[in-house]
Amino acid sequence: MYRIRRKRVNFRRCMDFSLFMMPLHIPSENPSLAFKRDLDLIKYAEDLGFDEFWVGEHHSAGWETIPSPEMFLSAASQITSKIKLGTSMISLPFHHPFHVAERIAFLDHMTEGRALFGIGRCSLPTDIKLFQIPYQDLQPMMEESLEIITLLLESDDPVSYKGKYWAINNMLLQLKSYQRPRMPIAIACSGSEKSLEFAGSKGLKALSLAKPPGPKSVPLSKQWKVMSDAAKKSGSRIQRKEWELVTYVYLSDSKKKAMEEIESGAHRDIHEYFSIISDGGIQNYKSSNIQSDQDVTVSSVVDNRSWIIGTPDDAIEEIERLNKEAGGIGGLMITTHEWVSEQKNKYSAELFARYVMPHFRGHSKDLQNAWDRTKQDSKDGKLAHASGKKGENPFKKDHKSNLSTEK
Repeated sequence: MYRIRRKRVNFRRCMDFSLFMMPLHIPSENPSLAFKRDLDLIKYAEDLGFDEFWVGEHHSAGWETIPSPEMFLSAASQITSKIKLGTSMISLPFHHPFHVAERIAFLDHMTEGRALFGIGRCSLPTDIKLFQIPYQDLQPMMEESLEIITLLLESDDPVSYKGKYWAINNMLLQLKSYQRPRMPIAIACSGSEKSLEFAGSKGLKALSLAKPPGPKSVPLSKQWKVMSDAAKKSGSRIQRKEWELVTYVYLSDSKKKAMEEIESGAHRDIHEYFSIISDGGIQNYKSSNIQSDQDVTVSSVVDNRSWIIGTPDDAIEEIERLNKEAGGIGGLMITTHEWVSEQKNKYSAELFARYVMPHFRGHSKDLQNAWDRTKQDSKDGKLAHASGKKGENPFKKDHKSNLSTEK
């Protein structure tokens, strides 16, 4: 049983919390059972009070196994009622823009206005190989597709568009989105200057890595400036409350216990999957160019990538640090994993919901203030005890209670 140990701090503003599911399942597992477990996690997240749940799109490599986040989230909408459900991300180069616009509008109705439209160009090399799209075409294809989709979602008249990659003639969505003029649009930012500039220039909700890999990545302390400068230049409007940082989180009763519990599963994901599938491979997880592959341990990756592994106190401290370094963020997106058993994963989420989320939402501040006042009143002898053994009655004989109607 975890006992919170942190000192009370001044609460500044509210923060949203979401979960992101790739998902990542080992290829030897029964996929049907894995999908049921994934759906159950979304319902559990809603019960715990998480604000959003995002699901990815992947088509190859055997580990990330949801090809249609819209279809999966439609199923999730039938077992939830409050949590917002987002695609993170729909790989726009792989789909005709009209189909994407139509499906996301339909999802918005299935969720009764809880849909979030997350888009990207695709970051999984095996998917790019599968569709045989030249790498240099991915970004412009995504940008052109988004322009068409936005027109279709917002226009009351038929849309015609002729671009380099896509063309439509006199097309109209018969069913617009539940949210008007449309649902929020988010983009996964790799941490590169170009991805951040695009998010800002289009006024999109940005989902960026807390500590992006690579020497050319924009440091967290400068990411907002890159986005805001791009927004000003294009005449768009962005808000810090729409900016979410993405990282891994796993909590337990002690930091030592948390590290021990994730060791095997995290090592497997890093060395058996991401080292093969990621651009840059195992280099992305090294703290320096001279670090050997064998020296890439779970502990070194936790430190190098700003993963939050430990207790709720550790999580609060690290999120406060990230928030300060960024100059203020709107939320934290936690990447889900299966490093441990389902029971331990749920306990980690429960600890986060019980102790971390209330801290950043201000829910625990008033209770802590009330308890602090009570302790001080007891110390000062200001509490009235029925037995009279604790001290003198602090009230005078002519005292009138707060319930008195006398003036």
